[in-house]
Amino acid sequence: MRFGTLTDRYLAKLIATPLIATLVIAAMLLTLDKMLRLFQFVVQEGGPVSVVWRMLANLIPEYMSLGIPIGLMLGCLLAFRRLAMSSELDVMRGVGMGYVRLLRVPYAYAIALALLNLAIVGFIQPYSRYAYEGIRFELRSGALGASIKVGEFTKLGKGLTVRIEDSRDGGRELSGIFVMNDGKDGKSLAVTAEHGQFMATDDPDTIILRLRNGVLVHDAPGFKEPRVLSFVGHDLPIDLPKMEAFRQRGGRDLEMTIPELARVAHDDRTPAKVKSEYRAEFHFRLVEVATMFLLPMLSLALAVPPKRSSSALGVFVSIVLLVTQHKINEYAASVAALGRIDPLIALWVPFLAFGALTWWMFRTIAFVPGGQPIGALERVADKGLKMLIRWFKAVRRYLPA
Repeated sequence: MRFGTLTDRYLAKLIATPLIATLVIAAMLLTLDKMLRLFQFVVQEGGPVSVVWRMLANLIPEYMSLGIPIGLMLGCLLAFRRLAMSSELDVMRGVGMGYVRLLRVPYAYAIALALLNLAIVGFIQPYSRYAYEGIRFELRSGALGASIKVGEFTKLGKGLTVRIEDSRDGGRELSGIFVMNDGKDGKSLAVTAEHGQFMATDDPDTIILRLRNGVLVHDAPGFKEPRVLSFVGHDLPIDLPKMEAFRQRGGRDLEMTIPELARVAHDDRTPAKVKSEYRAEFHFRLVEVATMFLLPMLSLALAVPPKRSSSALGVFVSIVLLVTQHKINEYAASVAALGRIDPLIALWVPFLAFGALTWWMFRTIAFVPGGQPIGALERVADKGLKMLIRWFKAVRRYLPA
């Protein structure tokens, strides 16, 4: 019992290092890729750059739900591969610890991470996704305050253009101001001023631009010539664009929790098309979480290379299988959402097939004497590499020196 406890701790440590590293690397890669696009989007919409960090924070749950299964797979696989390559796995089996016993620690990780992933995709991600879409809406509508860039022409509402030459004291003191307002009836108002500042009013849809030492030019179709007025002080009201209220959460299935999806999907008042979409999303999330319980067996089956072999083909195959399973689930969910096939068939049949493949591979290595599930793949890969080398050498003979 003492040996088993020490072994469990040792195995838990071996799994934790690559698992955490995979989660961090995956999160960093996904965040950096999204960060560049978010910076471009925020700059184009004229919003404050600091909002990018709020948007990225709301995307972290989605990235975690994608990275946790991969982290669990690579953590278990690399840990068992290290044991196999150092012959420690043979020692453990020699003292009576079979492959089933060795899965105790990986399944402890799998259960904990599956519960965490269920909490993320079932409850946390819908709210974070809704918050992310809310920030995008505020940026597009201007609710976050489109910034007036110094030295550039900025449009505020319909027909109103503002240009600021200089800004000081955090934007409270403006200088070199030009304002052009084109009305629907052909009237126009052009104002230049040496200094000015924006003032809030009781009406949230209107602000006051208080100008000092300037010239106002007013023109209209009925005027023989534009009217020019010099002023020492002038208050120019500016009507801000009307801000529409953001929609309620749940307008999209990605923003609904698992209990909400189940309730709406089984409500007789829900339209058939919407019901199909919600049922597909409900079963898609459950299948993604259930797949994690197969990963410890799959990782063990692919981690142990054939004797006298140090090939890392199992690592490559594991990633391909996991990504393929995820893509099949996505495609099956999209087809089920159209109502062409029942989600129980579209999503759970591929899951059962993946489970059967995983069980066969684990049974082969755990209970079949000399069984090696990736041995055939190793031989095919070795033959393919040798053929490629021979072909490359043959081609080189015909290339000019």
